[in-house]
Amino acid sequence: MGGKSSSSTAQTQTHSNTTLGNTTTSNPYVTSTTTNNGTTSSFTPGSAFDTLNTFMNDNMSGLLQNYLTPSIDDPTSQAKLSSFTKNLNEESQKSLENNIINPLSNRNMIRSSQATDLYNQQQENINDSLADYTMELMASSQENAAAMLSNLMGMYLNGYNVISNNQAQSLNTSNANAQKDSYGTATTQNTQGDTFDRYMNWVGTNASLLGGALTGL
Repeated sequence: MGGKSSSSTAQTQTHSNTTLGNTTTSNPYVTSTTTNNGTTSSFTPGSAFDTLNTFMNDNMSGLLQNYLTPSIDDPTSQAKLSSFTKNLNEESQKSLENNIINPLSNRNMIRSSQATDLYNQQQENINDSLADYTMELMASSQENAAAMLSNLMGMYLNGYNVISNNQAQSLNTSNANAQKDSYGTATTQNTQGDTFDRYMNWVGTNASLLGGALTGL
């Protein structure tokens, strides 16, 4: 006597976890450390990029102020102005006396009042030349400040490019050394019809005995 066929299904669940290998990557300027929690990087203390980074962060406001409001108070501009003033006074004095005052005086063709007027005119010319040169110094001061800012910012950003590249190298190395673990595998099975089949098999096996017992009654 046939029984009902049985069927079963199985389900499997697998979970995985990736653990990054701890890695420290460094060069003369940057150190990067990668763990499973992420990557951190920093400039090497005392290195060129560390010094530049500190200088820029501490002095950027002053550098910008020098660019926006140029002046000639810096030592270089003052030295240039002092040298220009000295040479201008000396050359103007020599030119006036050698080319005008002395030749006219030798010929008795100039009075003291005329000489005084010439010296006064010379001083006005000197003052005008100094004013023009001062404006040139201020203009060049702003240009120099702009050029310096551009160079400093370029080097400043290069430092962060070095950090970015070193950090990427550290992360790539950690990924290459990563460990992948599988865990929590569980299998469940569902079977139908087993109880019914066992009952029908028992009935078939004991049918004759049941029949005899009923006949004898």
